[in-house]
Amino acid sequence: MSTNTSLKTMNQRIAVLGVGAIGGSIGADLTHAGYDVTLIDQWPAHVRAMKSNGLQVQFKDSQFQVPVKALHICDLSSAKLQFDIIFLAAKSNDTRWMSELIQPYLAPKGLLVATQNGMNDDTIASILGRDKVIGCVIGMQAELFTPGHIKRNTTRKSTWFGIGELDGKLSARVNAVAAIMSKVGHCDITHNIYGAKWTKLIANCMTMGPFSLLGLRNSEAAALPGMFEVSVQIGKEAHAVGAALGHKTEPIYGLHADEFAGTGEENLITTMKTLLSHVGGGRTAPIHDHIKGRTSEIAFISGLISCRGLALGIQTPANDAVAAIDRKINIGEITMDIQNYATLKKKLGLH
Repeated sequence: MSTNTSLKTMNQRIAVLGVGAIGGSIGADLTHAGYDVTLIDQWPAHVRAMKSNGLQVQFKDSQFQVPVKALHICDLSSAKLQFDIIFLAAKSNDTRWMSELIQPYLAPKGLLVATQNGMNDDTIASILGRDKVIGCVIGMQAELFTPGHIKRNTTRKSTWFGIGELDGKLSARVNAVAAIMSKVGHCDITHNIYGAKWTKLIANCMTMGPFSLLGLRNSEAAALPGMFEVSVQIGKEAHAVGAALGHKTEPIYGLHADEFAGTGEENLITTMKTLLSHVGGGRTAPIHDHIKGRTSEIAFISGLISCRGLALGIQTPANDAVAAIDRKINIGEITMDIQNYATLKKKLGLH
């Protein structure tokens, strides 16, 4: 089994598939650290910019620019490459087709780490095989609007990853991947990757879900009257669905067990506040999608809670409302606007 395989990480050929703000931040840091990294993306202007000028990453108080190896997905076949480690940094909407796309280019003993929001590991494993997948929870916030130029809102110190084998076992390759990811941010290893990912999903539902409908910065949306109560209701629904599925919540974002020892509701609030402390100045990822005219991934965040809740017979009206408003934005029936907050509260019977 490849789960027992030790990786000599500096000699491995690495790919980042999906070079948006998150993938670009990962790829730039790993390239800067001396790893053999190929960045693969579908945005032609972005690929051209990376080939010509590399990637520029702008932090709040510093910046760096690094030459990178970049490929458009159309050039992947003719490049005839195989990768030992692939970081999938695409939106959840693109998980299945990108997993199919990259399968022929994964080395026989290679592995894929999905640095994504949502619960996509089983989908990936159904295509690549469970022994090819390592689970990952990501705590990073960045923005990309100009080709080749990333605004990273979390520093390396405040960026956090949690990784683990899908079966919960400790393995040499998880340690090796953790060593690689430590070049991008702090990395913890978990024996409960599904629980950790569901905990992040809850936090995303509480923040990304309602905030994405409004177009505001995270700190602005969080300060709206009644938003705290809305977020808690959303989180309680997501927690109930996760508990019914057997997911035990985990301390994430570097929190310790004693910081996560309260009631279920207290832990939800702790997780949400910790997330906001990391990314409060930025705008959540679905807002970027709506600005760019793309379909957001809220169907795989709040929408996932709705679907799983429906199957389990658990009512999830708050997540249902977020997903319904998001769908209207995606099809152009309404626009992303602060007025959607009044609609959301009305759907929930709040004033």
